[in-house]
Amino acid sequence: MRTFLLAALSLLAFSVSAQKKNKTAEQFSKTITENDLKTHLYILAGPEMEGRETGTAGQRKAAEYLKQQFQRIGIAPANNGNYEQFYPLYKDTLKDATVAVSGKKFEFGKDFSAALNSIITSQQFFSEVVYMSKVDTTTDIRGKAVVIVAKNGTQLPAFNDINKLYSRQPAAILFVVNNIDKQPSPRAGRLTFSLYRSRQTPLVVRVSEAVGETLLKGDFATAKAQTLETKTVATELMLDFRKETEITQASNVLGMIEGTDKKDEWIIISAHYDHVGIINGKLHPGADDDGSGTVGVLEVAEAFAKAKAAGKGPRRSILFLAVSGEEKGLWGSAYYADHPVFPLEKTSIDINIDMIGRKDDNIKSLDTNNHVYLIGDDKLSSELPRFVDSINNMYIKIITDRKYNDPKDPNRLYYRSDHYNFAAKGVPIVFFFDGIHKDYHKPSDTPDKINYDLHEKRTRLVFFLAWDAANRNNMFVRDIPLNVPPR
Repeated sequence: MRTFLLAALSLLAFSVSAQKKNKTAEQFSKTITENDLKTHLYILAGPEMEGRETGTAGQRKAAEYLKQQFQRIGIAPANNGNYEQFYPLYKDTLKDATVAVSGKKFEFGKDFSAALNSIITSQQFFSEVVYMSKVDTTTDIRGKAVVIVAKNGTQLPAFNDINKLYSRQPAAILFVVNNIDKQPSPRAGRLTFSLYRSRQTPLVVRVSEAVGETLLKGDFATAKAQTLETKTVATELMLDFRKETEITQASNVLGMIEGTDKKDEWIIISAHYDHVGIINGKLHPGADDDGSGTVGVLEVAEAFAKAKAAGKGPRRSILFLAVSGEEKGLWGSAYYADHPVFPLEKTSIDINIDMIGRKDDNIKSLDTNNHVYLIGDDKLSSELPRFVDSINNMYIKIITDRKYNDPKDPNRLYYRSDHYNFAAKGVPIVFFFDGIHKDYHKPSDTPDKINYDLHEKRTRLVFFLAWDAANRNNMFVRDIPLNVPPR
């Protein structure tokens, strides 16, 4: 009976506090305006930012703009006196590559190409190769060179089968295909986030049918017809690859407001400021994705800065976190979550904003100019969903739609933005999102297509949520078991 009474009183206290508006919060929320959002966004999504691709000059220009804005509005640097948290990136360049069979050398780009991320600078000699008609678990391939002939010249084994091959640690895998000369063979690879691996993958080389025929000799015709059984073929194969790895860096931008009596506890408001850059000569501005969220963070930060200057600062400290690398694979938030400046066990919530500037025109039954998707608030804290709904009903009264929160939703959006790296560490999160529109990741994602009145409304909701989260008595409970499936 006593337990029931305490629970009832707790729920009543929550309901009573949630029904009472905070006039100070309302006052400072009005500093978040569609005009300010628009001004910031036309700069951040402008051509001078070059699409803000991680690791490029455009991304560095965007980081500099965010730093300047934090300084202007009075947001302190959050990384030991610095606004940026740098993390390393790696880029491979192929310097030399040779494939030779029985002394005959073949030409890179015409006769073979290789996946740069699988290359180790090495010279390997094999007196035989293992031809595999299909992937099995019995053939001895450890430390050997494996040859697989693509079905119909292009059809390779399924991804899961290739992973099974990798796990059995062959030294090299040669895929024989008929379209080597029709595919680009770059000598400079893409940026990667991690140089270190739990185990080395084999060297993977795509070779032409001319190479395949030289390797398999009289067996090639039956191998191409997919009628040759798995066998070992004597030959002389030399693989000589040499690459250089350049280390560069990207950065997250961190600003903070120190709290008062609960200053050692934290609220994070996050958005990713990177986008996909310039593709095939076409600028991708990334106005909605995620310029809209980034400028939302700036406006919320300015509202809190003005409140603090007026003696109304938050009880908890607030970290305004603009991360890069999201479009590459959530790199920046992964780095912060693994190298937190402030303890994650003392972080009450991450409020993540990724695309909040557009209406979802696919919705026919709701007011799309008064609508937002919420994702993830029920995953770690049982009290967070009702807290979010209570704040919304008190201040904004926007339609909150949890359609994409369904674990069975094929878009898997819970796993696709930066909040996930905090959730994976046990931090309760809520993710604000506007839907998937036709301009997603296209040059047409421009700032003139943003619905700025709706953008303002959603940003104010983030502010009110952060205000109450920063000033409530307790951090959000973490009472739902952590479940971290692979992304």
